[in-house]
Amino acid sequence: MDKKRLRILVYVVGMFILALGLTLNTKANLGVSPIISVPYSISQITGLNFGDLTFVVYAIFVIVQIIIHIRLKNHKRIASDILQLPLSLIFTRLLNIFTVYIPTSQNLGIRFIILTFAIICTGIGAAMSLSMQIVLNPGDGIVQALAERFDKSVGITKNLFDCINLSITLCISLFIAHQIVGVGIGTVIAVVGVGRVIALFHHIFESKIEYLIFD
Repeated sequence: MDKKRLRILVYVVGMFILALGLTLNTKANLGVSPIISVPYSISQITGLNFGDLTFVVYAIFVIVQIIIHIRLKNHKRIASDILQLPLSLIFTRLLNIFTVYIPTSQNLGIRFIILTFAIICTGIGAAMSLSMQIVLNPGDGIVQALAERFDKSVGITKNLFDCINLSITLCISLFIAHQIVGVGIGTVIAVVGVGRVIALFHHIFESKIEYLIFD
Protein backbone atom coordinates (compact mmCIF):
# COMPACT_ATOMS: atom_id res chain seq x y z
CA MET A 1 0.00 0.00 0.00
CA ASP A 2 1.39 3.43 -0.94
CA LYS A 3 1.89 6.19 1.63
CA LYS A 4 -1.15 8.24 0.60
CA ARG A 5 -3.58 5.34 0.96
CA LEU A 6 -1.99 4.23 4.21
CA ARG A 7 -2.26 7.77 5.56
CA ILE A 8 -5.98 7.86 4.72
CA LEU A 9 -6.47 4.44 6.29
CA VAL A 10 -4.77 5.54 9.52
CA TYR A 11 -6.94 8.66 9.55
CA VAL A 12 -10.20 6.72 9.07
CA VAL A 13 -9.28 4.12 11.69
CA GLY A 14 -8.32 6.94 14.05
CA MET A 15 -11.72 8.62 13.65
CA PHE A 16 -13.43 5.27 14.25
CA ILE A 17 -11.44 4.71 17.46
CA LEU A 18 -12.08 8.31 18.56
CA ALA A 19 -15.85 7.87 18.15
CA LEU A 20 -15.64 4.64 20.14
CA GLY A 21 -13.68 6.37 22.89
CA LEU A 22 -16.11 9.27 23.20
CA THR A 23 -19.06 6.87 23.34
CA LEU A 24 -17.37 4.76 26.02
CA ASN A 25 -16.80 7.98 27.93
CA THR A 26 -20.57 8.55 28.07
CA LYS A 27 -21.26 4.89 28.95
CA ALA A 28 -19.00 5.07 32.02
CA ASN A 29 -21.45 7.60 33.48
CA LEU A 30 -18.70 9.23 35.53
CA GLY A 31 -18.59 12.52 33.64
CA VAL A 32 -17.78 13.01 29.98
CA SER A 33 -14.93 14.88 28.28
CA PRO A 34 -15.48 18.67 28.03
CA ILE A 35 -15.74 18.74 24.23
CA ILE A 36 -18.94 16.64 24.24
CA SER A 37 -20.28 17.71 27.63
CA VAL A 38 -22.70 20.27 26.17
CA PRO A 39 -24.52 17.98 23.69
CA TYR A 40 -24.38 15.10 26.19
CA SER A 41 -25.99 17.12 29.00
CA ILE A 42 -28.72 18.44 26.69
CA SER A 43 -29.33 14.89 25.45
CA GLN A 44 -29.66 13.54 28.98
CA ILE A 45 -31.99 16.33 30.06
CA THR A 46 -34.25 16.46 27.00
CA GLY A 47 -34.03 12.92 25.65
CA LEU A 48 -32.90 14.20 22.25
CA ASN A 49 -30.46 12.15 20.19
CA PHE A 50 -26.87 12.52 21.41
CA GLY A 51 -25.28 12.10 17.98
CA ASP A 52 -27.62 14.64 16.37
CA LEU A 53 -26.95 17.20 19.11
CA THR A 54 -23.21 16.64 18.74
CA PHE A 55 -23.52 17.33 15.01
CA VAL A 56 -25.32 20.62 15.75
CA VAL A 57 -22.55 21.67 18.15
CA TYR A 58 -19.87 20.64 15.65
CA ALA A 59 -21.64 22.63 12.92
CA ILE A 60 -21.50 25.70 15.19
CA PHE A 61 -17.77 25.07 15.69
CA VAL A 62 -17.28 24.96 11.90
CA ILE A 63 -19.22 28.21 11.38
CA VAL A 64 -17.07 29.95 14.00
CA GLN A 65 -13.92 28.67 12.29
CA ILE A 66 -15.07 29.99 8.91
CA ILE A 67 -15.83 33.41 10.40
CA ILE A 68 -12.41 33.53 12.07
CA HIS A 69 -10.56 32.53 8.91
CA ILE A 70 -12.50 35.08 6.83
CA ARG A 71 -11.53 37.82 9.28
CA LEU A 72 -7.93 36.63 9.27
CA LYS A 73 -8.09 36.50 5.45
CA ASN A 74 -6.89 32.91 5.60
CA HIS A 75 -9.10 31.78 2.72
CA LYS A 76 -7.14 28.57 2.09
CA ARG A 77 -8.38 27.19 5.42
CA ILE A 78 -12.06 27.80 4.64
CA ALA A 79 -12.32 24.84 2.24
CA SER A 80 -10.85 22.59 4.92
CA ASP A 81 -13.31 24.04 7.44
CA ILE A 82 -16.26 23.22 5.19
CA LEU A 83 -15.04 19.64 4.77
CA GLN A 84 -15.45 19.23 8.51
CA LEU A 85 -19.25 19.22 8.05
CA PRO A 86 -19.53 15.92 6.11
CA LEU A 87 -16.85 14.50 8.40
CA SER A 88 -18.94 15.51 11.41
CA LEU A 89 -22.04 13.90 9.93
CA ILE A 90 -20.27 10.57 9.47
CA PHE A 91 -18.56 10.85 12.85
CA THR A 92 -21.80 11.54 14.74
CA ARG A 93 -23.51 8.62 12.98
CA LEU A 94 -20.75 6.44 14.44
CA LEU A 95 -21.54 7.89 17.86
CA ASN A 96 -25.19 6.88 17.42
CA ILE A 97 -24.28 3.35 16.34
CA PHE A 98 -21.88 2.83 19.25
CA THR A 99 -24.41 4.34 21.69
CA VAL A 100 -27.04 1.80 20.66
CA TYR A 101 -24.82 -1.29 20.82
CA ILE A 102 -22.56 -0.58 23.81
CA PRO A 103 -24.28 -1.39 27.12
CA THR A 104 -23.99 0.49 30.39
CA SER A 105 -23.24 -0.90 33.86
CA GLN A 106 -24.21 0.12 37.38
CA ASN A 107 -21.11 -1.51 38.84
CA LEU A 108 -18.67 1.21 39.87
CA GLY A 109 -15.60 -0.94 39.20
CA ILE A 110 -16.76 -1.82 35.69
CA ARG A 111 -17.57 1.85 35.02
CA PHE A 112 -13.99 2.83 35.88
CA ILE A 113 -12.71 0.09 33.57
CA ILE A 114 -14.95 1.49 30.81
CA LEU A 115 -13.60 4.98 31.56
CA THR A 116 -10.03 3.68 31.26
CA PHE A 117 -10.74 2.18 27.84
CA ALA A 118 -12.55 5.40 26.88
CA ILE A 119 -9.49 7.52 27.68
CA ILE A 120 -7.13 5.16 25.85
CA CYS A 121 -9.35 4.99 22.74
CA THR A 122 -10.00 8.74 22.71
CA GLY A 123 -6.29 9.52 23.02
CA ILE A 124 -5.19 7.02 20.38
CA GLY A 125 -8.00 7.98 18.00
CA ALA A 126 -7.30 11.70 18.35
CA ALA A 127 -3.56 11.17 17.89
CA MET A 128 -4.00 9.00 14.79
CA SER A 129 -6.46 11.33 13.05
CA LEU A 130 -4.67 14.57 13.97
CA SER A 131 -1.25 13.25 12.99
CA MET A 132 -2.33 12.51 9.43
CA GLN A 133 -3.15 16.20 8.85
CA ILE A 134 -6.11 15.59 6.54
CA VAL A 135 -9.34 17.15 7.89
CA LEU A 136 -9.52 18.23 11.50
CA ASN A 137 -12.25 17.13 13.86
CA PRO A 138 -14.35 20.29 14.54
CA GLY A 139 -13.43 20.17 18.23
CA ASP A 140 -9.75 20.40 17.35
CA GLY A 141 -10.33 22.75 14.44
CA ILE A 142 -12.03 25.42 16.51
CA VAL A 143 -9.25 25.31 19.12
CA GLN A 144 -6.63 25.91 16.41
CA ALA A 145 -8.71 28.70 14.86
CA LEU A 146 -9.18 30.44 18.22
CA ALA A 147 -5.46 30.07 18.95
CA GLU A 148 -4.70 31.82 15.64
CA ARG A 149 -7.29 34.53 16.27
CA PHE A 150 -6.05 35.45 19.75
CA ASP A 151 -2.39 34.60 19.12
CA LYS A 152 -2.21 32.07 21.95
CA SER A 153 -0.69 28.61 22.17
CA VAL A 154 -2.91 25.69 21.20
CA GLY A 155 -2.41 24.16 24.67
CA ILE A 156 -3.64 27.21 26.56
CA THR A 157 -6.49 27.73 24.11
CA LYS A 158 -7.53 24.09 24.53
CA ASN A 159 -7.63 24.45 28.31
CA LEU A 160 -9.67 27.65 28.13
CA PHE A 161 -12.04 26.15 25.56
CA ASP A 162 -12.58 23.11 27.78
CA CYS A 163 -13.39 25.44 30.69
CA ILE A 164 -15.92 27.30 28.54
CA ASN A 165 -17.61 24.04 27.53
CA LEU A 166 -17.76 22.85 31.13
CA SER A 167 -19.16 26.19 32.28
CA ILE A 168 -21.92 26.02 29.65
CA THR A 169 -22.69 22.44 30.67
CA LEU A 170 -22.90 23.35 34.34
CA CYS A 171 -25.21 26.30 33.59
CA ILE A 172 -27.51 24.15 31.44
CA SER A 173 -27.55 21.40 34.06
CA LEU A 174 -28.22 23.60 37.08
CA PHE A 175 -30.75 25.94 35.49
CA ILE A 176 -32.76 23.28 33.64
CA ALA A 177 -32.23 19.97 35.46
CA HIS A 178 -31.30 21.53 38.84
CA GLN A 179 -28.47 19.04 39.16
CA ILE A 180 -25.07 18.50 37.57
CA VAL A 181 -25.28 16.39 34.41
CA GLY A 182 -22.30 15.13 32.41
CA VAL A 183 -19.58 16.49 34.68
CA GLY A 184 -17.82 14.35 37.26
CA ILE A 185 -14.59 12.68 38.28
CA GLY A 186 -14.43 11.09 34.84
CA THR A 187 -14.30 14.54 33.28
CA VAL A 188 -11.19 15.47 35.25
CA ILE A 189 -9.53 12.12 34.54
CA ALA A 190 -10.35 12.45 30.82
CA VAL A 191 -8.87 15.96 30.60
CA VAL A 192 -5.57 14.76 32.06
CA GLY A 193 -5.52 11.21 30.72
CA VAL A 194 -6.33 11.84 27.07
CA GLY A 195 -3.49 14.34 26.75
CA ARG A 196 -1.04 11.86 28.26
CA VAL A 197 -2.18 9.10 25.88
CA ILE A 198 -1.74 11.42 22.89
CA ALA A 199 1.76 12.40 24.07
CA LEU A 200 2.72 8.74 24.58
CA PHE A 201 1.37 7.78 21.15
CA HIS A 202 3.42 10.50 19.45
CA HIS A 203 6.52 9.47 21.41
CA ILE A 204 6.20 5.83 20.35
CA PHE A 205 5.18 6.37 16.73
CA GLU A 206 6.92 9.67 15.93
CA SER A 207 9.16 8.22 13.22
CA LYS A 208 6.28 6.38 11.53
CA ILE A 209 4.11 9.51 11.59
CA GLU A 210 6.87 11.56 9.98
CA TYR A 211 7.32 8.87 7.33
CA LEU A 212 3.64 9.08 6.37
CA ILE A 213 3.17 12.86 6.32
CA PHE A 214 6.46 13.93 4.77
CA ASP A 215 7.51 13.08 1.21
